[in-house]
Amino acid sequence: MNNWALQSPLGSFLIAAVATFVGFFIIIPIFLGIVRFLGLYTIVEERQCKVYVLFGKVVAVIDQPGLHLLILKLGIKAPLVNLLGKCHVLDFRLDQEYLRSTPVNSEEGAPMGIGVWYEMFISDPVAYLFKNADPRGSLAANVGNSTVRCLSNLRLADMLENRHTMSQTVRTEVSPQSQEWGYSLGSVYIRKVHFRDAGMIKQIEEKVVNRLRQVTAAIKQDGANQVSIITSTAERQAAIEFAKAAAMRPQIVGAALQKISQDPEISGALFETLETQNMIEGEAAITLIPQKSGVLGELLAATQGKGVAAK
Repeated sequence: MNNWALQSPLGSFLIAAVATFVGFFIIIPIFLGIVRFLGLYTIVEERQCKVYVLFGKVVAVIDQPGLHLLILKLGIKAPLVNLLGKCHVLDFRLDQEYLRSTPVNSEEGAPMGIGVWYEMFISDPVAYLFKNADPRGSLAANVGNSTVRCLSNLRLADMLENRHTMSQTVRTEVSPQSQEWGYSLGSVYIRKVHFRDAGMIKQIEEKVVNRLRQVTAAIKQDGANQVSIITSTAERQAAIEFAKAAAMRPQIVGAALQKISQDPEISGALFETLETQNMIEGEAAITLIPQKSGVLGELLAATQGKGVAAK
């Protein structure tokens, strides 16, 4: 029964699956670990470098990514490197650093602070490991010292405006020394230039505020002056036009009356209308007396005369 189960297709599949699992996940990793421990091969990743040291001497530097057989590069020293030597793994990727508020003084004596941003990467792994105990700290100190040495006593206007020129000056000063330590300096950029004295900053702020107030007041005054000029110009032009109209009115009225006077009926009706309008607009009292009233008109006139005299 057991032999039949082993000879069946399902039993063969299970045996193959178990054997594959044991082979790929247990036997092969153990074998590769033993081989790697013996130093027969190594794997170098992208932008990575491995430096092998045996008895205080560099025996191999591998900086090309991929699979490398140490037995071909080191010979009989390959098994001894991992047992008696040391392998230094270095990162060749680009790194960045920012130095904040490096103190300098301008030509005018103003205390300034300069922020320097720079890039660096390892160019010589052997020099990086053995020529300087702290190449990163030494590079930062070198950049700071170069910034103070090259940018001190510059004019304040140049510090605030010519950042590109200052960046090139610092990079030229630092690059030769950094290459001796296995570090290559990349881009250098002056990112920030600021005042370090709080009292000076406050004085500058007060001056800026006062200047802004003066400019605002000047703008308002100029606007008011422009409005006054426009208003006076408009009033002058309006007065001129009104004067022209007043001068032309008698001529227009005289020409109209001349045309009207050519027809007696129209002129009579016009003057009667004007007289009636003047009487209506006036404050005089009007008394209507019927025709053929005899002495009634004289009595009313005498009565109104007495009332006017009494007033």
